[in-house]
Amino acid sequence: MNNIKISKEIGGKKLIFETGLLAKQSSGSVLVRYEDTVVLVAVNASSKPPVGLGYFPLSVEYREKSYAGGKIPGGYFKREGRPAEKEIIAARLTDRAIRPLFPKEFQCDTQVFINLLSTDQENPADILGSIGTSMALMLSDLPWSGPISTVRLGFVDGKTLLNPTYTELESSQLDLIISGNQDSVIMIEGEAKEISEEDLLTAIEYGQEAIKDICNFQLEMLQSVKVDKRRIEEEKPNQELINAINEKIDGKLNTLTTISDKKKRSSSRYEFVDGVVEELETEYPEQSSFIKEYIEDQMKVEVRNQILENGTRIDGRGMKDIRPISVMLDVLPRTHGSALFSRGETQSLCTVTLGSKSDEQYVDDIDGEFKKSYMLHYNFPPFSVGETKRFLGISRREVGHGNLAERALKAVMPASEEFPYTVRVVSDILESNGSSSMASVCGGSLALMNAGVKIKSPVAGISIGLVKSGDNEVLITDILGDEDHYGDMDFKVAGTNEGITAVQVDLKISGISQQLISKTLQLAKEARLQILEAMNQHISIPSETLSEFAPKIATLKIDTERIGDLIGPGGKNIRAIIKNFECDVDVEDDGTVTISSATSENLERARHHVEMLTVTPEVGEIYEGSVKRIQDFGAFVEILPGKDGLLHISKIEHRRIENVRDVLKIGDKVKVKIIKIDDMGRIDLSRKALLDRPDDSSYDKEKSEHPKGKTDRNKRFSRKGSKAS
Repeated sequence: MNNIKISKEIGGKKLIFETGLLAKQSSGSVLVRYEDTVVLVAVNASSKPPVGLGYFPLSVEYREKSYAGGKIPGGYFKREGRPAEKEIIAARLTDRAIRPLFPKEFQCDTQVFINLLSTDQENPADILGSIGTSMALMLSDLPWSGPISTVRLGFVDGKTLLNPTYTELESSQLDLIISGNQDSVIMIEGEAKEISEEDLLTAIEYGQEAIKDICNFQLEMLQSVKVDKRRIEEEKPNQELINAINEKIDGKLNTLTTISDKKKRSSSRYEFVDGVVEELETEYPEQSSFIKEYIEDQMKVEVRNQILENGTRIDGRGMKDIRPISVMLDVLPRTHGSALFSRGETQSLCTVTLGSKSDEQYVDDIDGEFKKSYMLHYNFPPFSVGETKRFLGISRREVGHGNLAERALKAVMPASEEFPYTVRVVSDILESNGSSSMASVCGGSLALMNAGVKIKSPVAGISIGLVKSGDNEVLITDILGDEDHYGDMDFKVAGTNEGITAVQVDLKISGISQQLISKTLQLAKEARLQILEAMNQHISIPSETLSEFAPKIATLKIDTERIGDLIGPGGKNIRAIIKNFECDVDVEDDGTVTISSATSENLERARHHVEMLTVTPEVGEIYEGSVKRIQDFGAFVEILPGKDGLLHISKIEHRRIENVRDVLKIGDKVKVKIIKIDDMGRIDLSRKALLDRPDDSSYDKEKSEHPKGKTDRNKRFSRKGSKAS
């Protein structure tokens, strides 16, 4: 293939496609550039499907090369390792957008590799990976019903932004990614700051127009390339076997698909299917996989027909009905906050742990370094669905679901100035039958309030499903696991009473219309408000007190010029504070000091010490200091940590003192007043200024023996400066 390069302006920036230069051994490859952000996408697939696999083995890998941002990887090996959460989430975005457009019959092992080669640290690369994947698939021989495109949308001052930069997103009410083709939306993922359904729909409609342009741009490139697509050879079904299966299952699937209890329904299905296989395997050997797949397909048809034709769901609920909700608070004794949220057979145990600034997550991202003071982690153990699986660490699904729940609660989290804690929320799914990520949102919101985190508003989440056949479309609220499995859509919406905070849409069909999106958003709003009402019956505002086991934290502001005084030479002062008061101390460049300790006593002691260490002394202020050194001419008194002043012998008392040591000794506590600070910052102190003037004969006698201008100091020298006789 000859090198082909075309460009088009999208969102005021030039989008460039180039193919035929790189990765020429792949089935299809393309270089995508947007400003100075560049990704290379390559796709490939095996020539034949694996024997007996029964599903489509698609894998999408997104990798950020450190050199793309002019960085050398950290760590001992100094090379890229396992994918970070950001890379996993970017890969999932592309996977969810392209998967529905592969034909069901195509089951060859298919891989997509997205490599970030250059970043300008302003234009996000995740959407370019999705666009490039579509273009690479169009250029390949793989059967795929593209093109699709992906755009990012912001919303600032009532105006939708197309493909906003990182800087623009900082002030945006919305960070939304949508994928679609020329006619419909295929995937949605994003977060918002309580945006209304109407504004969200406006943004989606705006993005759809840009998607059309980019899809047409891909078709323009395709005109310059000759592509021969693979032909999928469909195996002719064994009609005799199908007839035999139909005889065994006739009239029995309805009963199997309407058992409300998930565990009983699953066990009954397995028992039934195994029985059919056993009855037929003698006459039809090595056909057990086909028999199971066929019965599964017929169960899907049965569930969908019941919904479409009879308005009947698996568990007997109405289309808008939400499963029973149960809430428990303070379920664990030593956590800083906890809540058990159950909706039907989906159960999430959410806990909150409060930490100090030192507990923040440091992220060394290719697009910049930053710290996270709030995080949510989602765990989905196999027992939650009654299964046993080998544990291989955190799955991509867990990363994706946790990210969605984290974003849903992000909009209501307090600013660090208001709540100076690092907050970690953990959702452990103990039982799952649909929409566990939205249960994590509800449980997480409850646990945060139980912990006393000053969130702006409670947040709830709901999932809306779809069963579609031709023009017949039925939306169903609070979908079960099987309704998700057999249905066409999983539309998750989270938000407060005021608006949406997160949204995620996954489809098994080739797209949905704007009209359907509008209906779904309205239905989700009704359900969300209903769930919030149920949650508010248990807790509606954050607790006024924190757990006794939570760390104690205080913040104060110091003059930036005094940061050096707090830290001390080589960190001496701050290390001493940490050691002596058993606390953590964090200092920001703007002078914000955060102190955390396990006890209130140590916290207050440390805070007082920091205040004293960083205060700027002024003339007229009074301190109780400690005598540190004694000289013939006076004593040096530490009035603040590390800050001494001179208490001259003449300023100790009203009476004349011959020897400082007659009055003061090292370690004495003495109350003094600042009477002078010179240009070099040296401090003169007076104790005498705080003492009552004596009115007795001894003082008068002392004055007569030492008239003004005739002190012992003056007697030692003549006016000319020579020694007196």
